[in-house]
Formats: sequence, structure tokens, C-alpha cells
Amino acid sequence: MRPWSPRISFSTLACPDWSWGDIARRAAEYGYAGVEVRLIERETDLLARPEFSDQNLSTSRTLFESHGVQICGLASSVRFDHADQSARDADLAIGKRYLELAHRLGAGFIRVFGDVLPAVEHAAARQAVIQHIARGLDALGEHSEHRGLGVDVLIETHGDFSDSHRLLEVLTKVQHPRVGIVWDTHHPWRFCNEPLDGTYARLKPWIRHTHWKDSSTGHQKEKTAAEREAAARALSVNRGHREADYELFGAGEFPAAMTLKLLVDDGYTGWFSLEWEKAWHPNLADPEVALPPFPGVLRGLLSS
Repeated sequence: MRPWSPRISFSTLACPDWSWGDIARRAAEYGYAGVEVRLIERETDLLARPEFSDQNLSTSRTLFESHGVQICGLASSVRFDHADQSARDADLAIGKRYLELAHRLGAGFIRVFGDVLPAVEHAAARQAVIQHIARGLDALGEHSEHRGLGVDVLIETHGDFSDSHRLLEVLTKVQHPRVGIVWDTHHPWRFCNEPLDGTYARLKPWIRHTHWKDSSTGHQKEKTAAEREAAARALSVNRGHREADYELFGAGEFPAAMTLKLLVDDGYTGWFSLEWEKAWHPNLADPEVALPPFPGVLRGLLSS
């Protein structure tokens, strides 16, 4: 049997204060093949970062290549749940710019959100939002295809779309083959109490990237001022952000070995990306503690 050789990455949510050079250097040092860029030095608007300006972009990409690390994807704040058409158009324009940037960086995808649905009793409004999201995803997929970018558009199991039944409603309305999902393996299980095999069976035709995290129950405590401020910032860029009691990967309750086996047995070839949400949870361990163990722990799950 051929040895299992996973593509392992981490989201820069884990290291909100690191510079671009720090990210590349530490990724290589800790044994990661890739990095999913969500923020740099706490800035989530990647289009505004000097590293990605026309004059600096080539150097920024070469820096990562010199360390043998790939920029696997760009995680945007783009969402299509706005009631207002002009707001959806604005996010669509931002999404197109992210696609262009991802192509220039050699990244394979951009991440977008759903993100929040109207209340259940507003059935017509809910269906309208689902249609808006599907159309937005298709429009980005078409832009990637038309421009020859080769970049996928991935909606995440996040916010109200942590519920895989709701996400499936969107996906069955999407037409473009460039559209898929980021399966945050933790969210449907923790926030929607979904059995993992059910979530996987529902979503597997669209899964192209995965997020990994771990959490436990029963440790809630009052937030500090810094934690409240970070949570508010998270909501400002992730309207569907939800809280959990996160643990170092492998130290909590998430059934990671079962999840990994579902993917590996089906021949999944995408990335396994640690999403350590230090930027939104300042109480979490520093990246120097949380990032180094993940590649080894993940590889060890298949033999556990």
C-alpha cells in the first residue's frame, strides 16, 4: 500500500501578529506544506496588504517558494446573504479581485461565506437568500473560468451553513463546476449536532478543502475585555461566527480519527488545514505552541 502523504496547511488566523516572512519561515520550520491566508498582522482585507501590491507580489510569492511552502488558498470575508443588491454586487466585485490575486499567488481557491439566513418563520426570505448565494457563487465560478484563472470558489460550513442540510440547499442550485466547499469538519458536528458520517455523505461531492480544530464542552467562563473585543471583531468580518471552547488539536472531544478515515478511504486529495482561531480567541495558546504538533498528530490518527 502506498504511504499516505497528506497536504497539511494552517490558517493564518493562528498567528495574527506574524509578518509575511515569519509565516513562511515558521510554516517550513514546523513541517507544513502550505498556508491558507486569512489575515496578515491582523488585517483581514488581503487586497489592502502591501505584500500583494503589484510591485511586491512577485517577491512575496518567491519568498514562500524559497521555503518550499505553497499558498494553498485565500480566505476572504465575501458573503452573499445581503438583502441589498448593491451590497451583493460589492462583495461580488471583491470576490473577483480575490480570484485574480489567488491566481497570481498560485493558490487553488478562495473561501467565501453564506453566511446567515433569515428566521425560520420567514420562509420566502430564506429562499431568496439561498438563491442570492447560489447566484453569487456561480458568478464567481464563471469569472474564474472566463478569465482562465483555474481558481475554485469554496463556500464554508460556517454560520447558518454549518448545518449541512442548509448548505445542500445552496449547492443543489449552483451550476458552475468551479464551486465547491470548505468542510470545516468541526462546525456541523459541534454547532448542529450532526453525525459526521451523515454530514460527509451529504457534502462529499463538493468537498475540496478541509478545516480542522478541536473543542470540549463544560469550560465556559466569563470573557475578559480583550476576549469580548476579539469576538466583536470576529463578528464584524464573519457575521455567522460562533463560539466554542477550543482545545489543542487532539486534546478535545472532536472525533478526528473517524473524520480522517472517511476522507482518506474515499481518496480525498485536498488540504488538511489547521484553523487555530487565535485571532478571535486571544486566550488560546500562542501559535508557537499550537502549530508545531498538528502535522504529527494528524498523521498519527490513521494508526490510532
